[in-house]
Amino acid sequence: MKFKYITFIKDLSKDDLLLVGGKAANLGEMVNAGLPVPNAFVVTVDAYKEFLKKSGMKGRIFKILRETDINNPKQLEENTKKIREIIENSEMPEEIKNEIAEAYKRLSQEFGKEEEYVIVRSSATAEDRPGASFAGQMLTLLNVKGFEEVVKAIKKCWGSLFTARATFYRVQKGFKHERVLIAIPVQKQMGALSKEDYLSGKYKAGVGFTVHPATGERDKIVIEASWGQGESVVSGVITPDTYTIDKKSSNVIEKRIGSKEKMRVTKIEGKLEEIETPKEMRDVVCLTEDELKQLWELALKLEDHYKFPQDFEWVSENGKIYLVQSRPVTVFYEKKEWEIEVKQPPLLKGLAASPGVVVGKVKIIKTLEEAHEMMKEGNILTTTMTSPDWVPFMKIASGIITSEGGITSHASIVSRELGLPCIVGATNALTTLKDNMLITLDATTGVVYTGEVKELVAREKALEIVPEEAAKLKTETKILMNLGVPTEIEKYKHLPFDGIGLMRIEFIIASWVKEHPNYLLEKGEEQRYIDKLTEGITMVAKAIYPSFVVVRFSDFKTNEYRELVGGEKYEPLEANPMLGWRGVSRYISKEFEKAFRLECRAIRKVREEMKLDNVWVMLPFVRTVWEVEKCLKIMEDEGLRKEENFQIWAMIEVPSAVLIIDKLCKYFDGFSIGSNDLTMGILLSDRDSATLANMGYFDEMDPAVLKTLKIAIKGAHKYDRTISICGQQPSYNLRFTEFLIRNKIDSISVNPDAVCRVRKFIYEIEEKMK
Repeated sequence: MKFKYITFIKDLSKDDLLLVGGKAANLGEMVNAGLPVPNAFVVTVDAYKEFLKKSGMKGRIFKILRETDINNPKQLEENTKKIREIIENSEMPEEIKNEIAEAYKRLSQEFGKEEEYVIVRSSATAEDRPGASFAGQMLTLLNVKGFEEVVKAIKKCWGSLFTARATFYRVQKGFKHERVLIAIPVQKQMGALSKEDYLSGKYKAGVGFTVHPATGERDKIVIEASWGQGESVVSGVITPDTYTIDKKSSNVIEKRIGSKEKMRVTKIEGKLEEIETPKEMRDVVCLTEDELKQLWELALKLEDHYKFPQDFEWVSENGKIYLVQSRPVTVFYEKKEWEIEVKQPPLLKGLAASPGVVVGKVKIIKTLEEAHEMMKEGNILTTTMTSPDWVPFMKIASGIITSEGGITSHASIVSRELGLPCIVGATNALTTLKDNMLITLDATTGVVYTGEVKELVAREKALEIVPEEAAKLKTETKILMNLGVPTEIEKYKHLPFDGIGLMRIEFIIASWVKEHPNYLLEKGEEQRYIDKLTEGITMVAKAIYPSFVVVRFSDFKTNEYRELVGGEKYEPLEANPMLGWRGVSRYISKEFEKAFRLECRAIRKVREEMKLDNVWVMLPFVRTVWEVEKCLKIMEDEGLRKEENFQIWAMIEVPSAVLIIDKLCKYFDGFSIGSNDLTMGILLSDRDSATLANMGYFDEMDPAVLKTLKIAIKGAHKYDRTISICGQQPSYNLRFTEFLIRNKIDSISVNPDAVCRVRKFIYEIEEKMK
């Protein structure tokens, strides 16, 4: 049979992500890299799309999603459950079923069986990629046997694309629901053994990190292991053995024996059974020296192949290690050198899983039902363990404590993603801590103290922004910073940025001047306008001298200018100010030219009288060549013209500017992309429209937008002009940032709180590209 909807992993690589999703593509990549992986076939995304098309359910699904408040856990759970029921109760097209039957038959025969036990997994097209890991978010079904059961399991996995946790995570990471598709790997189930075999120690499983996930130490490998099926470790239901291995020598630096009270084993009929671990197996490490050596070698091979730290799952059957999954480590922390002495004894200890310090009140939650009723924003969530269903409640917590689990448990991974302080494996947490008890959670060392420990809070405040570490990460792409409030430069000047890529002067006008410039001109008080602008710009330029400051001339819209004192007299009422009289069109108009000349005089005063020649300027909302020529002529009249130490940039916010960038290069030294306005112009989607945004129209990852960005970058480089970006997206959408880096943008200008984070991410991407 020639397959249309099925492929085997031997025929896949990481380049097939759009066809089979991240998980399946990684399985194929590992097989073709010569790594030991149990065989599998994959039901591709084409099958999922055909299923949605033939069943006619697509419109119903996305209507339900549009009507769902993502921040209402109860509504999110109820609505996503409806979607899953629609999927699971719909008939699968016959052609797809026939192909699954044939592929399952071939896989079973490979192992000498008529019907083999398999694992049915979920593999989304946005999954397991740098910047986003959907760990534990979608369904994996173990020990599935028989064609009909396989078909049911596949539909369940399709439906798991719409669990509350997966839906919530997509929104948080900026993925559009309709653009995330799903494929289903069906893989040979390892460990289909008797209970006696499990109790004799023949089967073990666990997870591994090729970088220490809690400290970020790149010279360490961390392995977590337990008896029985790996689901016990991955889900965090037990405290596993933890091994820290020196990456260079393979020596075990640290070994911690976990309690391993229970193990999950495969019953004869293929279902999982949880049994008590015999006492003699609890108090000993479960991995042999040879197994640790195999895991060390495989960890090195994985990181060498992917050129990026990996989080992997493995199994050991009769002493042989197999890899069943690998994905990029999306969040890890560099080790910080600090010491602080806390005089009071600790109340509780656990494993440091996600660093940070928080003071808050304990809320002990044992079930999801209790979470719905009792969990309040800011509580320190204390529970036995978390699962993906807990994510909405973790998001509103200020910290996490679990009594079970290791540093690769669900609570650990998600806390690191959310930036929440978290300790796990704190055995006596539920009995030692009491509801509403005020505690200090020091998740950097894994310790809990009674009350507020002020010295720890002070240390955490000092470590909130750690520019020294970020500064060590040298990048080819320059990291610039956006700034609007001049006085804030004192707080941020120590951050590792290469210059100010966007200094907005609107705050100075609105908060320091408060009056419309034409009104000041009318009163003969224009010098106050010049002086206030000079004061604010000088404050910033002086603080970071000799690094450059790109000052964007004012870009208020008419409705914003009307709010200034005297503004109503000079500003028309526009139906859509966003597309109206703004930017260069305002500067060259007879109604505003005199006010624009005041801005030019302020810039000249900063450069000549204040001797701050690190100040450059940028024209916003450029539409045409002829308006640029007029504007530059006004600037020349005011003594501002391009020269060696004075650059003039233009904002790329209007699609026409991209189409004529070759002509604009004649007039400008550089460009900065305003991705918000540019996206609005390309898609004709009002960026202030919540309706359109919720429907997915305002999307800076839209193919049309990305294509336009490529054209702009390429056009600027053709004429040796620098090009940057100063929109909001790079500050929080790492997928967007990666796209820019791979297309060789010269610099990225981000908000102050994102400087260190984005520098680190850019460093990782550039290292991977070498």
